[in-house]
Amino acid sequence: MTTDSPQNDRTALFERIKDIRFGMLAHRGENGMLHAHPLTTLNKDIDEQAQLYFFIPRGSELHQRLSADSQVNVGYANPEEDCYVSISGSAAFIEDARRKEELWNPMAKAWFPDGPGDPNLVLLAVNIQHAEYWDVQESKLTQMFKLATAAMTGERPKALGEHREVNL
Repeated sequence: MTTDSPQNDRTALFERIKDIRFGMLAHRGENGMLHAHPLTTLNKDIDEQAQLYFFIPRGSELHQRLSADSQVNVGYANPEEDCYVSISGSAAFIEDARRKEELWNPMAKAWFPDGPGDPNLVLLAVNIQHAEYWDVQESKLTQMFKLATAAMTGERPKALGEHREVNL
């Protein structure tokens, strides 16, 4: 797939993640090791700022680490559709009551019982700087055939789908 504008790139990227409920947000811990947290993506689309939104608890380990080092990666996987996405960017905290209200959903109440006005709720925005995705278009049978052929011949398998990098 070829896209010709940042808007098309954003749309193509969001099409791949919009139905995946959780993203794994990875960040560097205090000791330099990578840590990952499953977070619910709140977006209904990706706006002009190319941001993903998540709710996190104020003062949590994640909140503290992202305050110290804002570089993150969010990974998405949809094995049923053979689609995999890796998003790199920087984290920022947004104190915007209206935006919290817009993004609020009933499932968030389990973590933030006082609703979108909960003083413990922080709106985390990940500013997407780079994204990479892999789409496998072949059927499972074709994939298995290509992999088996490669294993028998010692050659790398022929392309199983699309790999694309996007800078936003």
